[in-house]
Amino acid sequence: MNQDRSDGIAPQTVILMAVAVGVAIANVYYNQPLLVDIQQGLGVTPAEAGFLPVATQLGLALGILLLVPLGDLLERRRLLVVLSCGTAIALLGMALAVNLSWAVIASLGIGLTTMVPYLLLPLANEWAKPDQQGRVLGTILSGLFVGILLARTVSGLVGAWVGWRYMYALASGLMLILVLALHRLLPESRPQIKTSYAELLLSLWHLVRSQPLLRKSSLLQAMLFGCLIAFWGVLAFFLAGPPYNYGSEVAGMFGLVGLVTAFAAPRVGQMVDRSGSDRIIGISIALVAIALLVLLFIGYSLWGLILGTVLLDLGVQSAHLANQNRIYRLVPGAGNRIGTVYFVSSFIGGGLGSFLQTYAWKTWHWTGACLVCLLMTGIAFLVHGWGQE
Repeated sequence: MNQDRSDGIAPQTVILMAVAVGVAIANVYYNQPLLVDIQQGLGVTPAEAGFLPVATQLGLALGILLLVPLGDLLERRRLLVVLSCGTAIALLGMALAVNLSWAVIASLGIGLTTMVPYLLLPLANEWAKPDQQGRVLGTILSGLFVGILLARTVSGLVGAWVGWRYMYALASGLMLILVLALHRLLPESRPQIKTSYAELLLSLWHLVRSQPLLRKSSLLQAMLFGCLIAFWGVLAFFLAGPPYNYGSEVAGMFGLVGLVTAFAAPRVGQMVDRSGSDRIIGISIALVAIALLVLLFIGYSLWGLILGTVLLDLGVQSAHLANQNRIYRLVPGAGNRIGTVYFVSSFIGGGLGSFLQTYAWKTWHWTGACLVCLLMTGIAFLVHGWGQE
């Protein structure tokens, strides 16, 4: 069956998409609470272990750039199934890693093939009726946020109980289950345009040049997402030392405090519809800045760390929702390519954040990591102030 936009999008399909993006995106974030365990298991330094999330984020950026545009050329259900099989293989490779090089290659493969969220979001927007789009996007993004946050909690607990390798083996099995669900339950979706792959990639540059709001949204979210990745990349090391001296299970439990963001997503979507994306993005950046000041000055107390984590997740993800709300409207029929530009920028920012926090943590520890995040947030604020929506 091929989905027809005139029919809208079935509720069960929205639920399937929300679950699928949650299960898939979790693979990218399992390593964050496990970095200390992986470091010890592979016998490497904290700085060397810090290259694993960098490799994953760079793999994501490369996959979005090269693979997501294929959604405008190939039948998307089949593409989703093939890429998800690749993710299962890469996760199994990580579970079997015997040295840092192996783990870096597996992490790169996990990022490269985890394309389910970035193919399903524009697809859902395409299938939904105009009066459904905000609600559908909010529901699916709620699934994505839950996947990100629960990934940290689940991986921390599994890592503490049975070891980090079992977490990746379990994740590989979950992806195989997702492959079966997508194959059996997701409607077919055959693209309408006919062009070459090379011409499709070249059209990305045309979109960048012709859409200033896409450029603005992409750079802004790159800075905010880089800040978020930088924070989660050092949290496990911060909690492992004084004054906390906690294990990976506690680092993972911090994922639960961000569940408020997931449940707030539909409400944020309604606020965007009522107040406009530009205003919500400004408020979101302010929340991120407040969160980082809380983390910098009172992050050594548990309540301050929890409060800062909640505000940081809420601010970054609210801006993410508002940004997507405005960019998918720019060029009808170009959702995959617009998403490619936006998400490549975001995950390059994530890789930059991981890279900077590795050295900031090595030199200035928690203070350095918070200052790196404040710098990236300041750049986002300046970008937001340029021009009008």
